[in-house]
Amino acid sequence: MGKRMKTIAVFCGASMGNDPKYSAMAKAVGSYMAAQGFSLVYGGGKAGLMGTIADAVLAGGGEVYGVIPDRMVQAERAHTGITKLYVVESMHARKSLMAQLADGFIALPGGLGTLDELFEILTWNQLGIVSKPVGLLNFDGYFDPLMNMVQQISEQGFLHALRPDELHRSSDISELLKMMKL
Repeated sequence: MGKRMKTIAVFCGASMGNDPKYSAMAKAVGSYMAAQGFSLVYGGGKAGLMGTIADAVLAGGGEVYGVIPDRMVQAERAHTGITKLYVVESMHARKSLMAQLADGFIALPGGLGTLDELFEILTWNQLGIVSKPVGLLNFDGYFDPLMNMVQQISEQGFLHALRPDELHRSSDISELLKMMKL
């Protein structure tokens, strides 16, 4: 039996955003992951950047594992063409299973769900619940305002400053994965 492929959980938008550059980026990230032999764990949806990255990993011959709450399956939002779809009872169960399945985590542009997943995994790492690398793909400066907010929180004494190894940051997926040692 050969070495197990590394699995990356990607948090990203269930919509496409206002600019086609976001879907192009998600497609490029998925294609790169597949070419490098990474499997994808994601929210299991077929729409938005989530569906785009899943389709790109599949098109590149990679494996895709979706984790989706039952209520979203009933709303016909699930991607049925992926390697395996796990149906769970809640968003909390979704995040927990994604954390178990993944060797590392990357956030791409997205909305509140993306931020929720990112901050929950950062918190779990700080509390020792998990110990896995987390990366922020700061595509086109998307996360600059967020990082300014995190700096503000730190300066006001509500968070120790995030060390680079706690949240790896790059605008380039290959550089980000190297920084994360995945």
